[in-house]
Amino acid sequence: MSQPVPASGAAGPGLLYLVKQLELAVRARLDDVLRPVALTPLQYTALTVLERRSGLTTAELARNSFVTDQAMADMVVALERRGFIARDGDPRDRRRRVISLTGPGEAVLDRVRDDVFALEQRMVSLLNPPDAARFREYVVACHAALADRPSH
Repeated sequence: MSQPVPASGAAGPGLLYLVKQLELAVRARLDDVLRPVALTPLQYTALTVLERRSGLTTAELARNSFVTDQAMADMVVALERRGFIARDGDPRDRRRRVISLTGPGEAVLDRVRDDVFALEQRMVSLLNPPDAARFREYVVACHAALADRPSH
């Protein structure tokens, strides 16, 4: 049986602190990758969510992109203005509008895809391949343990 991870102080910084430091480092590097296409990391996240799962409402997209409904509403306007997404009536419920990725949205993701992949590879470059695969599994498991709803 594995031992629990010690709380902060015992063996260095706490795990939550380390995860936050990793998040900040990833965000800074992702800012650099996305700057040439004038996307923020949150906009990029929203576009990748739509790439995997089209036809979401603004509220659904917000939940899957880790932002508030209001922040997503503003982001949707900006992304629609740039032609990266489209909002259309939901054929199943005329009162709802759903969002989908457009051709230009797919193109901007394609433009940064290799650089984002390289960033991911750099992040795990000090791990051997089996450890990198386990790291991914651990991150998914940690998220599942804290999530109120399943991830997409």
